[in-house]
Amino acid sequence: MASRCYTLLCSTSRLTSARIALAPLASRSRWLATETVSSSAAAPPPPSDPKIGRIVDDISGLTLLQAADLVTLLKSRLNIQEIAMPAASAAAPVAAAPAEEAAVEEKPKEKTIFNLKLQSFDAAAKPKIIREVKALIPNLTLIDAKKFVESVPQVLKENMPKEDADKLKEVLEKLGAVVVLE
Repeated sequence: MASRCYTLLCSTSRLTSARIALAPLASRSRWLATETVSSSAAAPPPPSDPKIGRIVDDISGLTLLQAADLVTLLKSRLNIQEIAMPAASAAAPVAAAPAEEAAVEEKPKEKTIFNLKLQSFDAAAKPKIIREVKALIPNLTLIDAKKFVESVPQVLKENMPKEDADKLKEVLEKLGAVVVLE
């Protein structure tokens, strides 16, 4: 019986000493956790106008559905049109100066990117054109290049700068092909 009591006493003392040893670690980890939360959540500076502060407080108290209703109501009241985000930065100066827009007519932008389309070819120049097409499109085999050329009109290259498209057009026209830049 004494041995059982001794074993029970030893195990209880071990648990108590473990709790004492872990207590400072737990309090330190809680202290560290609260320290990082409080330092990272710095309060924003108060607004200069108390009216704006009240509006911010009122809006932050809204639910998501109420905020969505607020946005649609503001858009309709302020006559704000739906626009894509990248175009919003370009549209802001235009909306600020509508008189200037009417005075200055926009010139159509000159096209700089082209698609090179093979329209037709001379029958005698077919082998040369097939070899050139195979060289232009790296993944084509000779058989695929032949099928490609025989099924004209086909787009040879897409999104080419104007200079490269002109050079390629000249090369193909010298071989006997009719090429169009789109």
